[in-house]
Amino acid sequence: MISKYRTAALLLSFIALGGCQSNPVEAVGESTTPGATAKPPAIKAPTGPNAITWTAPASFTVAESKGPMRIATYKIAKAEGDADDAELSVTQVGGDVTSNINRWKGKFDPAAEAEVNERAVGDLKVTVVNLAGTFKGMAMPGAPAGGAKENYAMLAAIVVWEGHGDPYFFKLTGPQKTVDAARPAFEELIGSFAHP
Repeated sequence: MISKYRTAALLLSFIALGGCQSNPVEAVGESTTPGATAKPPAIKAPTGPNAITWTAPASFTVAESKGPMRIATYKIAKAEGDADDAELSVTQVGGDVTSNINRWKGKFDPAAEAEVNERAVGDLKVTVVNLAGTFKGMAMPGAPAGGAKENYAMLAAIVVWEGHGDPYFFKLTGPQKTVDAARPAFEELIGSFAHP
């Protein structure tokens, strides 16, 4: 009788642990095989009838994602003279376009003026947002924000597919020169947006 209860408890624990895997990005670590090279993290792209797809430009390197809300993270190599690489995060979360833009403005000190442009990519509505100034940083909930960074920029695309769930957010943040240099690649990314 005891073994039945133990078996049932183990099965329920296994199911519960499997259900907690909410991070859609699978990070593949370094191989322990002698002579093998490290593999970059793999992206589990969104699937299903409401998912959008994209093709990352060759200059965007897949990086390990931080936190369960991120679908993907890319690194963009720093431009000459910049101290940091830029980072592109991909998320799908709620909230309307205007509220998110206003929140991003507040991440700059003083609050940045946003250059906002709208366009269509097929039947997807894309809002492109450009901000620049002293970046106060963003942090995961419960974690401290990084220190302020002068001459930073944020270039973002908010992708809305009407009637198909929450918007997607493609947010490129980094030193101004690096973000400016990445603009052609970012435009290439926007042009690749599609859906099934």
